[in-house]
Amino acid sequence: MDLKITTLAERPELAGPLWEMDDTWPEFIGNDPIAWSMIGRIVKELPEYVLVATDERGTVAAKAFSVPFALRAAGRGELPDGGWDQVMLWAFSDLRHGRKPDTVSAIEITVAKEFLGHGVSARMLAAMRENARARGFAEVVAPVRPNAKHLEPAALIDTYAQRKRDDGLPADPWLRVHVRAGGTIAKVAHASMTVSGSTAQWRAWTGLPFDAAGPVEVPGALVPVHCEPERGYAVYVEPNVWVRHVL
Repeated sequence: MDLKITTLAERPELAGPLWEMDDTWPEFIGNDPIAWSMIGRIVKELPEYVLVATDERGTVAAKAFSVPFALRAAGRGELPDGGWDQVMLWAFSDLRHGRKPDTVSAIEITVAKEFLGHGVSARMLAAMRENARARGFAEVVAPVRPNAKHLEPAALIDTYAQRKRDDGLPADPWLRVHVRAGGTIAKVAHASMTVSGSTAQWRAWTGLPFDAAGPVEVPGALVPVHCEPERGYAVYVEPNVWVRHVL
């Protein structure tokens, strides 16, 4: 497939079309308050860390967001258990306070529905690694959302992340792409993303009743959502898997 991959800084006219891309994200994911408040800031404030792939028609086929941050700043040093949410908070805190970044974190790689199944995600990951290398970084880290985990929401993420095929590669397809690209699984981020809302909101997001207390399995969710109908709320705490890419 003939795709052109560039940074948004090089092609700012794609800032609008990249949001119009038809993707497969479940609705509730966009209601993580960190995602809702900060994902757009990457496009506006860090366009050199946004990659966009277009085909020969100019159609947006995929997008990849990343952020630079200071992993080795005082009080840090370890990849955070807070995963995706925490690294976003660190990145924009560093930007605000002028801290020099030493690491790039992947934030999102999304392929449009029309282009799924053609190896585009691996190409976007390779382009993200190269973009970080070209900007002087020696490491990319990624709070990976294993893309087949939603099929087994009851499975423990610690066990799931360590599953391997006979060839030694991860059983999960998206983790496998990262390892094939040179990444190594570092740890689990048990509280990588948190989405809380009223039971009415969860009904609207999922079409499910949310009328029974306890775990609720939601399509697209990696683990069950905890529902408290008597108190009128439900909370989803998503685990991700930290992968390190030494460049």
